[in-house]
Amino acid sequence: MSSERKKNPEHFQLNPNWAQLQQKLKSSAKPSRHSKNPQSETPNSILGKRKERPNSETDDAKPNPLMPTNDDSSVTDVLAMDCEMVGVGQGNKSALGRVTVVNKWRNVIYDEFVRPVERVVDFRTHISGIRPRDLRKAKDFRVVQKKVAELIKGRILVGHALHNDLKALLLTHPKKDLRDTSEFQPFLKEGRRKALRHLAAEVLGVEIQNGEHCPVDDARAAMLLYSKHRKEWERSVKDQLRLKEKQKKRKQRKKPKADINHSLIAS
Repeated sequence: MSSERKKNPEHFQLNPNWAQLQQKLKSSAKPSRHSKNPQSETPNSILGKRKERPNSETDDAKPNPLMPTNDDSSVTDVLAMDCEMVGVGQGNKSALGRVTVVNKWRNVIYDEFVRPVERVVDFRTHISGIRPRDLRKAKDFRVVQKKVAELIKGRILVGHALHNDLKALLLTHPKKDLRDTSEFQPFLKEGRRKALRHLAAEVLGVEIQNGEHCPVDDARAAMLLYSKHRKEWERSVKDQLRLKEKQKKRKQRKKPKADINHSLIAS
């Protein structure tokens, strides 16, 4: 019994030491979070990433305003078109290399590479984005021309510098149905036209045409520019048409008087 009593005090004396050791281990573990040791910063870096995740997700998830608002790919009453050109002849003559048409929801309804009638001598890849392989299985110009003519007939056509696109397609379109973002008065600066990339950056907050051009993005940008100002734009078109109609009527009224005066002089 006396030997057990001698052992028991020693046993009870170890417990406080063990408790102190545990406290030391715990206290030494806490500063490790603030330690300069790279290995001890691992938990901190992981937690840091978790905290930053919402911000990074919002940046990555930031929607591109040019993207379609739905998946409706029907032919709407308003269409936007953009074309890319290649060089033919001596290289300084432009010919249609690709044409893209999107509907008012900015969904692509037609996008084709085009084989020009003349031989291509300059693909202008740095701007057009067109490469020799793109035109190997491209559609014949006349096939594309006919299809585009069918699509835009009787519809409002939106685009930037549309006269160049229509010239490349050898097509015409009623002026009253053209909505050219290069000519819309609010988009002009001191009467001068702005490039589409500048309008996209200033009005839409989107960067386009950085390097090779994408006709899909360009057509979508033109459509979005039109959509944002549609009411104002259509009002100005109606006002212009009314003004022209009044001027036409005035000319018609003046003609009979001139004819009467002429007949009196003749008699």
